[in-house]
Amino acid sequence: WIIMADAGEAPKEAGQMSKSEQKRLAKQAFKAQQAAEKAAAKAEAEKAAGPKAAKPKAGAAEEEEFEPNKYKEMREAWVSARNAAGQSPYPHKFFTTHTHRAFIKEFAELDSGSRVDSMSVALAGRIMLKRESGAKLIFLDLVADGEKVQLMADASTYTGNFADDFAAIKRGDIVGARGFPGKSKKGELSLFPSEIQMLSPCLHLLPKRGLTDKELRYRQRYLDLLVNRSTRDIFLMRTRAINYLRRYLDLHSFIEVETPILNMVAGGATARPFESYHNELHRKLYMRIAPELYLKMLVVGGLDRVYEIGRLFRNEGIDMTHNPEFTTCEFYWAYADYNDLMEFTEQLLSSMVLELTGSYKVVIHPDGDKEGAERVIDFTPPFRRVPMIKSLEEKLGVKFPADLGAPGAMEFLTKLAQDRNIEADQPTPAKLLDKLVGELLEVECINPAFITDHPVIMSPLAKHHRDDPNLTERFELFVNTKELCNAYTELNDPVVQRERFVAQMASKKLDDEAMSIDEDFITALEYGLPPTAGWGMGIDRLCMMLTDSMNIKEVLLFPAMKPKDDTPGPVREGDAPAPTAG
Repeated sequence: WIIMADAGEAPKEAGQMSKSEQKRLAKQAFKAQQAAEKAAAKAEAEKAAGPKAAKPKAGAAEEEEFEPNKYKEMREAWVSARNAAGQSPYPHKFFTTHTHRAFIKEFAELDSGSRVDSMSVALAGRIMLKRESGAKLIFLDLVADGEKVQLMADASTYTGNFADDFAAIKRGDIVGARGFPGKSKKGELSLFPSEIQMLSPCLHLLPKRGLTDKELRYRQRYLDLLVNRSTRDIFLMRTRAINYLRRYLDLHSFIEVETPILNMVAGGATARPFESYHNELHRKLYMRIAPELYLKMLVVGGLDRVYEIGRLFRNEGIDMTHNPEFTTCEFYWAYADYNDLMEFTEQLLSSMVLELTGSYKVVIHPDGDKEGAERVIDFTPPFRRVPMIKSLEEKLGVKFPADLGAPGAMEFLTKLAQDRNIEADQPTPAKLLDKLVGELLEVECINPAFITDHPVIMSPLAKHHRDDPNLTERFELFVNTKELCNAYTELNDPVVQRERFVAQMASKKLDDEAMSIDEDFITALEYGLPPTAGWGMGIDRLCMMLTDSMNIKEVLLFPAMKPKDDTPGPVREGDAPAPTAG
């Protein structure tokens, strides 16, 4: 008989090999047969049992096992169980010893791998990442106020039920942790918790790779702030800009004041107001469209330098640069004129940009794509001056009528627009002239530029120009083709102011944004308003420039949004004005 040797060997007859070799080969063949039979039996068993369940992954990957609705149900059930056990997951207070920033500052210099076992520290924040390294070591990122501290949870130093306590903690939960500070072997500053407490569970799954849906970001800004660091940075820049503006005005002896938001007359600007109704007074009120008239009354009262930073409300359209409510700064400066204001504006904005960004030059992406074409905005003073009518005459090659409020002016402006394929769909000469300026001059204002010396018909509250009574001493500052500031030498003659108001009222039938007559303001002027310069700036548009945001919604924490179902809201009983007697 023949015994087969290992693969590759030639067969040998039994008589040609020793007995020991024959036994070895026989034993080897028997083991191979056993292994084959065992493998076949295992395969049959697995086939009968069906597909093997995947082993749960550690940390945040556990969330993948749930759909969002199921995840919420699971967490709500957990909360109910805790409440039933008398262990509310919403305690009233957790005492912390350090903020994250203070913790990082105090312990940043610790050596890698070292621990301060003798010191007890308590921190609180939101869990933004959870990852496990075996059953007895868990790493968590604890985030608060924009700072992150690692929790390095080790079962050997934890005093509670390690497995149960950390199994209950999910990404998004707000927790408090007590333990001792130290650094991991890789040098990451950490808190080694001996105790952890749930302070507020997150019942929803958090996005894992940021939030990019703009609609969702604007409607749920809290979620946007949680998962997108860039959003937080935008609003920190906004705060810094407002703080700088306030400090700058304070240092120049301006006094911050507050004026009414509910007004009897919608004045101080040409805009359509929001209307309200005062039940006790039985009369209509308007949400302010500008604080200008009140601030000038204060100058009459002897407050020579006043300013207000606050919200305005205009019942107009919503687009990339307009929101129905927005923030402005207005100030009024006795014994100054619009020339002083231009220099002041240059100094204020150039120093602000330098302080907040480190350079006079700001890089933006005008198409909104951060990977797209760049545009550099240079705030180095002085800014370019662009006289409005003179520049239009040079660009169009025509001579404008001296008085653009006279008969025939509308026909003149309409023909200019039509000859250049500009829609002449405006109701008044002032509106049409503004349209021409937008199409021909504003589009060239990339770096900061003052468009100056507006006609009287465009500026009912501005003083006439000392060299041309048909113009006013007014300027608008444009940056990246958008209006940022509006300012002028203030009209302080009560007779002329009344005439301007009357002319505005005559335009009401054509333009519902025209101003109304404010008798209280005219009375204040009759007591004497000193020569005064007034200035206003849109805070939101300034922040758009500083943060490279092309949509005003990016710099408003809660921008105006259409209802999700896009249907008008209900009319509540009592919203209509109460009937008057007689």
